[in-house]
Amino acid sequence: MGDTHAGKPRGRQREADRNDARLFQAAREVFAERGWDAPVSEIARRAGIGMGSLYRRYPSKELLAQRMRIAGMEQLVTQARTALAEEPGPWAAFVRFLRDALSAQGGAGPLLPLVGGRLPATEEIAAARDRLRAALDELVGGAHRAGVLRTDFTSADVPLLLEHLSVRIPVTGERATALHLRYLDLILAGLRTQAATEPGVLPGPAPHWGELSELWNATGAPKG
Repeated sequence: MGDTHAGKPRGRQREADRNDARLFQAAREVFAERGWDAPVSEIARRAGIGMGSLYRRYPSKELLAQRMRIAGMEQLVTQARTALAEEPGPWAAFVRFLRDALSAQGGAGPLLPLVGGRLPATEEIAAARDRLRAALDELVGGAHRAGVLRTDFTSADVPLLLEHLSVRIPVTGERATALHLRYLDLILAGLRTQAATEPGVLPGPAPHWGELSELWNATGAPKG
């Protein structure tokens, strides 16, 4: 009987976690497309979640965005710890972390331009930030001690680097991730102190000018 009762909260928590994942992804997309003033109803619609369910969990857009910030930091902490635990050396862990962090965003775009400066730093936010800083300090510090990462690159550079590399591109999520990872490899070549004698091959196909034209121009617009 005890196991049955114990399983119910876990089941409800799993459902809440799944709903959160859909909400956060939908919110990033909607904010990126329509800005901070986008209606919460559009976020709920895109996530496939009823407004009642959304408001019971997040009574305001601000509370939803705060939870997104915390979840984003928690995800980065997990990715950093996993890379440190599973990779054979400091440089491999550093590269693994950056790749995992970019790939997880799925082309939805960075969060900082959408909510930066709008929300206060609560105690929960500050605690999540401290955990993230500790994880990134360990990741970057290990690469420094191994002599494989330039010493003027700090752990505080990491979140902003990810923001720059995850700029939203109006292509499919898979293509956006491929482009983000391509430019990550260019950045890594500049960050590593012990570069290979021959440059490696960049992953994924290069963008072409026709693709750039499609990104910038509306369908049917004159090409001249």
